Amino acid sequence: MNDQRYLRQLKAGRDFGVGNPVATSMDNFIYLIGDTASRKCLIVDPAWDVAGVLAVAAADDMEVVGALVSHWHPDHVGGPLFGHDVEGLAKLLEVHPVPIHVHRADAEFVQMVTGVSRSDLTLHDSGDEVMAGDVVVQCLHTPGHTAGSMCFKCGSALVAGDTLFLQGCGRLDLPGSDVDEMWRTLTERLATLPDSTILYPGHDYGQVPHAPMGDVRATNGHLNVPSIEHWRTMMGR
Repeated sequence: MNDQRYLRQLKAGRDFGVGNPVATSMDNFIYLIGDTASRKCLIVDPAWDVAGVLAVAAADDMEVVGALVSHWHPDHVGGPLFGHDVEGLAKLLEVHPVPIHVHRADAEFVQMVTGVSRSDLTLHDSGDEVMAGDVVVQCLHTPGHTAGSMCFKCGSALVAGDTLFLQGCGRLDLPGSDVDEMWRTLTERLATLPDSTILYPGHDYGQVPHAPMGDVRATNGHLNVPSIEHWRTMMGR
């Protein structure tokens, strides 16, 4: 099935949000995951420039059939951010209505920051699957950065939102974050992924845009903390 998987990594300021200094400074990645046979795809975290992201999909002859939400923060779903109103899910539903897939623990916050309604959201639990044509995307609940953070596994690819970066992990000093849950996510929930899994993060904070988990494990100190007590101290708790 990987042979027909379509995966595009789009960067703010380069592939969408061109000329928007705020979007560019945030270094967000948005992803298109789909099926080259059916030409159907999903958008992961549509924000900043909905028309620009849809244009990339259209240029690749891909039909957007849904959106996947990694977590509720406005730079990933739209809403107020540092005095700016970020485009996101509400704009997508206005111009190209599709199902919005979100973990149930983040649903209320997605509604709050974007203004979308409960009926616009399809709620998920860990292990649920979302289809893009015949390509399967598995939802993995990875709380820590937010209560309902999700990573998306598709074949050998892991699209991780702000759960895990090539260096470090998502912030744990924001509303809804949980230091201990992030420890469990990094040391238990993601520990079973093979070294060959390719990590695709939610921001371009590394020297490369993506990397095998084996390399990330070898170089990311957040994955090599010896105990939860050390972890808490490292996080200032």
